Amino acid sequence: MPTTETSTTTSLRLPFDQVDVFTSKPFRGNPVAVIHGADGLSTDQMREIAIWTNLSETTFLLEPTSPEADYRVRIFSLSQELPFAGHPTLGTCHAWLSRGGMPSNPRHIVQECDLGLIPIRSSDERLAFAAPPRIRQGPVDDADLDRVVTYLGISKDDVVDSAWCDNGPGWIGVMLDSADAVNALNPTPAKPEQIEIGVIGPTTVTGEGGAERVAYEVRAFFCWGNAHIEDPVTGSLNAALAQWLFESDKRDTDYVAAQGTTMGRSGRVFIERDGGEIWVGGHTVTCVDGTISI
Repeated sequence: MPTTETSTTTSLRLPFDQVDVFTSKPFRGNPVAVIHGADGLSTDQMREIAIWTNLSETTFLLEPTSPEADYRVRIFSLSQELPFAGHPTLGTCHAWLSRGGMPSNPRHIVQECDLGLIPIRSSDERLAFAAPPRIRQGPVDDADLDRVVTYLGISKDDVVDSAWCDNGPGWIGVMLDSADAVNALNPTPAKPEQIEIGVIGPTTVTGEGGAERVAYEVRAFFCWGNAHIEDPVTGSLNAALAQWLFESDKRDTDYVAAQGTTMGRSGRVFIERDGGEIWVGGHTVTCVDGTISI
């Protein structure tokens, strides 16, 4: 773990990275801020820094408490601490490796977070995490589906299927009949309430240079109080959606999902099934590296 630097003008100077995730091109994916060597920070300090970065998530690297883990991470959104999140997992691992982190097991890295131990592997210039178990799955009841379609501004007839896809953030997954229908969504919440919705629709488009085929378009919406947010590219959601698709026999082969299209991003999430595990991967690139004064 990087050592803490001291200064005569500030109490702490800690290594800081900002990593773009689910893209090989800077500024086209979903950024996460990573603070290294954060063991000396309090929860209140972490929360204050996360609000200041104004990113969807900020992570703090700590010494692991489990002998099986290579590092421990705490993940903060703008409003709360999260037990797990996908793009922060890959971005944090990228930052840890780029600053000299060496996994104890050469086959994979093990991240410790509040949800547990998350295996991460590196292949084809991408990082991928093993999709964690869902906290809640299964059918969405009529009352919750009413909340979803009201939020999205669609009718129940537009919904092909729905399911709980909660692996920490609380996702409700909704399938529409096409990527065009997904991209046409323009949610206008009528009243403040907490809800997290992931929407997926099938498509087949050629990637840049013809190198990839995209099978689905995905969008992720958060409504927390008065905050209405669309997330550019969402690892946790794509992990749970993949579990739902495979378990319900909607999908039987590996695929690539696109996300962030309507926001001017070009996120790509690579889903691979290896035996009984689903791996969620993508490219990662450092956009900012330096120190943060605390």
